[in-house]
Amino acid sequence: MNYSQFITAVSAARKASPIRLLTELMQKSPPSLISLAGGVPNPNTFPFKMATITTGDGTSVHIGEDLMKRALQYSASAGIPELLSWLKDLQKSLHSPPTANYSPEQGQMEICVTTGSQEGLSKVFEMLINPGDNILLDAPTYPGTLAALKPLGCNIINVPSDQHGIIPKALEEILSRWSPEDVRKYNNTPKFLYTIPNGGNPTGASLTIDRKKEIYQLARQYNFLVIEDDPYYFLQFDKPWAPTFLSMDVDGRVIRTDSFSKILSSGLRIGFLTGPKPLIDRVILHIQVSTLHTSTFTQLMIAQLLQQWGEKGFLEHVDRVVEFYRVQRDAMLAAANKWLKGLAEWHAPAAGMFLWIKIKGVSDTQQLIMEKALKKQVLMVPGGAFNIDSSVPSSYVRASFSVSSPAQMDQAFQRLAELIKEAI
Repeated sequence: MNYSQFITAVSAARKASPIRLLTELMQKSPPSLISLAGGVPNPNTFPFKMATITTGDGTSVHIGEDLMKRALQYSASAGIPELLSWLKDLQKSLHSPPTANYSPEQGQMEICVTTGSQEGLSKVFEMLINPGDNILLDAPTYPGTLAALKPLGCNIINVPSDQHGIIPKALEEILSRWSPEDVRKYNNTPKFLYTIPNGGNPTGASLTIDRKKEIYQLARQYNFLVIEDDPYYFLQFDKPWAPTFLSMDVDGRVIRTDSFSKILSSGLRIGFLTGPKPLIDRVILHIQVSTLHTSTFTQLMIAQLLQQWGEKGFLEHVDRVVEFYRVQRDAMLAAANKWLKGLAEWHAPAAGMFLWIKIKGVSDTQQLIMEKALKKQVLMVPGGAFNIDSSVPSSYVRASFSVSSPAQMDQAFQRLAELIKEAI
């Protein structure tokens, strides 16, 4: 693929930092190397000497003095080698990407570690978007994505969706505005499609495999990239897990974000990007001039744990997390059926943490939620927060079942039901 057509002039102008290259060279060199090059602090001055972290299953991750010196030092912008290696093996095992054995020019699969998937998305957008570019997404969507996109001056085209995600026929109708000649000349055809394919935030929608196949074929026909933002991939309630866009990417046109936030820790801020090497390498250049790299300490801590667990142990942990959220989801559905039947509509999510509720007889939930519900000591998110234009009225609210107890969910929906009855 010709990746240069997608990259902004600013991104194309970025060059590798010589200091960052020296840092990586030093870390790969034998102990006999005498380096007077790096402007790194002396680890003997760091006050932290060792740490032991114990997990819920009794596993202990010990970071001794030597490893602690490394954990507290600068590291490579792409990520530490052992974590990158583990993640590459995981992606190959879970998704069998066709690009795994491609050459770099063909779009060989590459990975980099990011400070949460949000940083990865932000860097991808910086790399791809010029003012005036057309991009596709299915709104309502994650406000963090909208906050990253809007200042970049792109033209956001909303693709209709339902409880099963993007509607391919609607996407095809939008794309039909551009002719084959436009596609050949890169005449401002959409640059990428952004979607949350599993347990979408806020709708809880999950794309079916048939829809993914249709969407990918449209991406090939109209030559746009697919940004597969999948933080809830590991929170799918039914097995087998849905095949991903990455698993069907024969062209090297999919950039995938994953996150450990929902299954290991949100505060450790570890995410990872998977995509064609020419684009991932360029994202790394963006990282070099901002965060430099994701925390070495948190990377090492997670790498040590994952190496102890192995893929089998990791997926067993994921199963436990999924079962917890399944119980939570079912409790919220039970509360909704008990109190909101006849007052609202919803679909049971197949993944994620959210229930997307349409309130009957209420054209805009902003005042209902942010004023009246707050006075009743119940807080949800009004649907307008997830629209491309947040001022557009929405009859929806987003309720999260991640933290509250079943009793709290029941009480919250009872209060919400009373407010809806008053409003209509």
